[in-house]
Formats: sequence, structure tokens, C-alpha cells
Amino acid sequence: MLSRQFKATAMELISVLEQKQSTGGRTKVLLETVPVHKLADIFVASFEISFEEQLSMLDSVDAKVRLSKATELVDRHLQSIRVAEKITQKVEGQLSKSQKEFLLRQQMKAIKEELGDNDDEEDDLAALERKMQSAGMPQNTWKLAIREFRRLKKMQPQQPGYSSSRAYLELLSDLPWQKASKEHELYLRAAQERLDNDHYGLVKVKQRIIEYLAVRKLKPDARGPVLCFVGPPGVGKTSLASSIAAALDRKFVRISLGGVKDEADIRGHRRTYIGSMPGRLIDGLKKVAVCNPVMLLDEIDKTGSDVRGDPASALLEVLDPEQNKTFNDHYLNVPFDLSKVIFVATANRAQPIPPPLLDRMEVIELPGYTPEEKLKIAMRHLIPRVLDQHGLSSEFLQIPKAMVQLVIQRYTREAGVRSLERNLAALARAAAVRVAEQEQVVPLSKGVEGLSTPLLENRLVDSAEVEMEVIPMGVNNRDISNTFRITSPLVVDETMVEKVLGPPKFDGRETAERVVTPGICVGLVWTTFGGEVQFVEASTMVGKGELHLTGQLGDVIKESAQIALTWVRARAADLKLTSAEGINLLEGRDIHIHFPAGAIPKDGPSAGVTLVTALVSLFSKRKVRSDTAMTGEMTLRGLVLPVGGIKDKILAAHRYGIKRVILPEKNLKDLVEVPPSVLANLEILLAKRMEDVLEQAFDSGCPWRQNSKL
Repeated sequence: MLSRQFKATAMELISVLEQKQSTGGRTKVLLETVPVHKLADIFVASFEISFEEQLSMLDSVDAKVRLSKATELVDRHLQSIRVAEKITQKVEGQLSKSQKEFLLRQQMKAIKEELGDNDDEEDDLAALERKMQSAGMPQNTWKLAIREFRRLKKMQPQQPGYSSSRAYLELLSDLPWQKASKEHELYLRAAQERLDNDHYGLVKVKQRIIEYLAVRKLKPDARGPVLCFVGPPGVGKTSLASSIAAALDRKFVRISLGGVKDEADIRGHRRTYIGSMPGRLIDGLKKVAVCNPVMLLDEIDKTGSDVRGDPASALLEVLDPEQNKTFNDHYLNVPFDLSKVIFVATANRAQPIPPPLLDRMEVIELPGYTPEEKLKIAMRHLIPRVLDQHGLSSEFLQIPKAMVQLVIQRYTREAGVRSLERNLAALARAAAVRVAEQEQVVPLSKGVEGLSTPLLENRLVDSAEVEMEVIPMGVNNRDISNTFRITSPLVVDETMVEKVLGPPKFDGRETAERVVTPGICVGLVWTTFGGEVQFVEASTMVGKGELHLTGQLGDVIKESAQIALTWVRARAADLKLTSAEGINLLEGRDIHIHFPAGAIPKDGPSAGVTLVTALVSLFSKRKVRSDTAMTGEMTLRGLVLPVGGIKDKILAAHRYGIKRVILPEKNLKDLVEVPPSVLANLEILLAKRMEDVLEQAFDSGCPWRQNSKL
């Protein structure tokens, strides 16, 4: 049995070797004539085996054991030969495939030459070289590009690094190293008219742009400014940047930074990574193909940071005029000049922006609009735009000023105009439905009376006649609305406003209805959406003298509440809140202060005077004047300190119908920015100490002031 198995394995091994060598016949003769136990020694002696295995064979005296070990060695040698053959076949297959591809490419090249087709790789590389030569690269960049181009010419298109190297050279040749927007003669008056046509108000921003144009006129190589518009949503920050580009006759590129957490979005990826690409700035310059566009960095206050880096720190180099002349993108890996770019950044708040980055920008605040400004913006810009977007014109829909003012006062209470535009769009959609329903009336001639339907009778205004024209098949869809004509346009009235927009959301009686009991006071706060009115409610109950605060309050406002309570308790006798000195104001009772609405987070020091007034009103059982709002930080000694966002807060008070506003005395300088039309409807009261606030906050003044020891 062992001898047959050994002979079969040995015969298989001889057959494999016979394909490589010509000595297989002699070996087969030995296999048939020599005894099996001698064959085992002959085969093992011809193999390269270890010294231990040779000793093991010599040590085996029994013929069966020697034959078994020899069979194992022959089989192992056979398997190793088969594995080597498989590897050799794979390598030879790949080589033959590459040779086949090379041969086919050569044949394809020859065919194209015979056909006169020049769209081959060499012509592409020649075109790329010409493109690089016309790009106007700096000398150092040109040397790098030429070295990379020579390396590319030596590579085959199927090699792994070919596509990335070619993409890099394409980027270098596409970038506007010296190409700039054509400089026209600067007309300041024309630029001013363009800005006025695009935006109403915003005097400070327009003045800054005109100043830059004047400097450019005197010094053509003047460095571009780095502006940062800070203001609530909907006041026109982003659209203002595009208007600046139009006024300067430059190209415009917008880069959104909201939610960006990767530094590579600004500086690009290094070329060693798979799928690497340049940063957004270089990519934006490649798209506009000029080196001096107006570049908008939108939502710069909403960048984040994680393990991939800090984009705000990467922007330090971009926005620094002394550094951006040699901006280094990781993908580009050569300096690029950004000094000719006019950077415009937008933000809702300046606080989240890192101080070093904020220091590199010229901050221009864009507060909210007054109702008068909103009315003019709606009549000049919003209504024409809304009508155009809905395929309407003034022949179909007319919105009087009174109705726009009603929408502003009763349905919107915001710093910007986005909600106002949405409400106007709702009115336009309702009118579009009525115009589209005119298809129900088709007169045959002038002498035929118009046909009516219940649908039209319910929707159209009373006694409105509709005329129709036959629309030819070739009429553009945009012009279809022009073929509908109604003898009397639809005029929006109060009934239609309430039917389309629903019941009014706001009225002028909100503060009077809420400030009805002692312990309630009206404050003014600043948010990312502009100024807002903040009610403060205080209540007392049986307890252990504890202070409870609710309304999602931050640490600063909690400390302000503690300071306010301490100040009131320390001066309880002077303010006649207790009958004598030394009596604990909180004896046997707790104080609860609430800031509605509870779902909105709140923080900041400007509620200090409001908290004191609410507590004094609670303990004295006197109501605060409902037409009065206040803002200001207070110290433990009763001084009223200045706060920020005065213009936004005064505009918010004006929107809510408040007539009197108490401000810190040191904020008097901030009233210059408030529109005169708003100040004319408000009584501004200045306070230096907390007693001044209390004197103006109550109907009958401060009767205990004359007895106060302060």
C-alpha cells in the first residue's frame, strides 16, 4: 500500500518536472526498475531538506517507516512546486495584460495619426503647457510647475499619481495670478445711486463704501478693506455684499462658514491625502477667475473647532493685510496673493468671534429697521419683488400703505424684514389663485356678457369684470399672466389680510395687560435677532427666605438677581419697605422671580435695574408704569452702569408701543445712532443711580426718596 502511494506521488512529481526539464524519461526508468526502498533513499537524497530531516531518515531502519517519511517529503516538494507555478502564472498574466494594453495604445495612436485626429495625450499636455505659460505665475511658482510638468510627461496615464499631478497643474494654470477685473473709471455718484437703489437706509455702510471708492480714485493700488457686518437676521447683510460688488463692478463670490469645523476648508488638504482638494478660498478664486473679487465670508460667527483644527484661527492669516499677500494653501503649496480681494464678513453676534480675528476686521453694526423704514422697504423693494416672483403686477394686485403698515404692526415684530416678506408673499399667493381662476370666464366677443361661476363669485371682488384673450401656443409661460386682464385690480383690505394671514398676532395692549399687579416690570434685552422686550415677574410666598429663579437663566443673570435682592434688603428701611431698621425683609417668606418665556435661554447683566424695580414693586405693593421699559447693569452700591445694544433695544421698545425708556446716563452717546423719528415718539429718561430709576418707574414717583439716606 505504501509502495503504491509513494510511486503515485513520485510519478506525479516527475510529470511536473518533465514539463520544465528533459530528464523525466530517465527518472521514470529508475522508478520502474529500482526497488521501492532504494527509490525512497534516492529521491530524498535529491531534495534540499534540513539536517534534522536527513538524520531522521538515516535513523529509520524499518522500510515502512522510511517509505512513509519519503512519501511525505515527496508530497511536500510537489505542493511547493505547484504554488510556485501558480504565482508564476499570475505574474506572467499581468505582464501579458500590460503588454497587450501597450500594444493596443500604440495601435490606437497610429490609427489616430492616419485619421489626422490630434486629440491624443501629447496634444493635451502641449495644451496644458501653453495654458501654464499664459497663466502669469510668479517665478518661484513657475519653477515648481515646470518641474511637476516634466514629471507628468514621464508618467503613463494609467499610473496612480498621474491624475492627481495633472489636476494640480490644471489648478495652477486656472488660478488668476495676475488677471483682475477691468478697472473702470470710478464715479462716486453712480455708485451711491446703485447702493441706494438696492438698499434703503444703511447710511454708515454706504458711506464706508464711498470712502473706499474715493481712496481708490486717488490711490489705485489701495489695499482692500476687511468689513464685518454684525446684525440680526433679515437686515440685508448678505445682499449688501453683492450690492457692493455691483457698485464696484467686480465679481462676487460667497463662502458660507456656518458649521465649518475643519481647518482644511480654509487652507485645503495636503496633496499626500487621497481625494485632497484646495480650500474654499482658492476654489472660489478659481471659479471667478479674477484676483480682485468681493469675497463674502458668510456666518463667520458660526464656525466651530474640533480635532481637525480651528477654521477661525486659519482665517487670521486670510484677513490680515500684512499676511494674506503670501497666503499658503496646503494643497497649492505655493504663496498666493489675497491682498487685492475685498473681504466682507457677516455675523449675527460679535461675541463668538475670537478677539484676534475680530481685531482684524472693521465691524459695522446693522441694527433692526424702524416701522417707517420697513414701510419704505416694502413699498420700494419687497412688493415689486414679491409680485414678480408670483407672476403678478400692479394691474392684478395692489397693497396700500395702510395695509402694509397693518402687517408690520400686527403680524411681524422682528428686526429685519423676512417675516414681512413672507406675509406679503402669502397675500400674493391668494391673489394668484384668484387670477388663475379667471379661466372660468371666456367671452366670445365684446357683445357677449361674461360668464360667471360660483368659484369666481366667491373669490373676486364685487362687480369685477374679467376679459380673456386667446393664448397662442407659442406664448412664453412667463407672459401668460400678462394675457389675463381684470378691469379692476384686487386691492388688499383689512378683511383680506385677516382672512389670509389669520387673526393679528400682536397688538399695542400687551404691556398694559401684563403689567397689572405689583412685582411685574418691563425690561429691554438684546438677542441675536435684535432687541426684545423682556418681562420680569416677582412673587412672594410663605417660606424660609430663599430666592427661586426660573426661565432658563444663565450664571450672569442669576448673579444680577442676587445683587438686586441684596441691595433691596440692605435699603429696606430707607425705602420704607419695613417699619424699622434691622427687620429681615424675607422673614418667613420666599421670593420667586420668573423670566418668561421659559423655553428661551437668557443671560447678561442688563436686567439688573429691572430686577430691583420688580422687587421694590413687589414689597411696596405699587405697580410699575406699564408704558415704561428699562435696561442697565447695577452695582452692589446702587450705581447704574452702561450696557450695549442701545439702538436695538430702543427700536424694540418702539415696536412694542412703549412710550418711556429708562437708560444708564453713560449710554447717552449711543442715542446718536437712533433714528430721530423713533426718538420723537419716545421719552428717554437717564439714570445715574438706582434711586433715579425708581423715581421714574412708578406713577407717583418715589415718595420715600426724601426720607432715603442714600
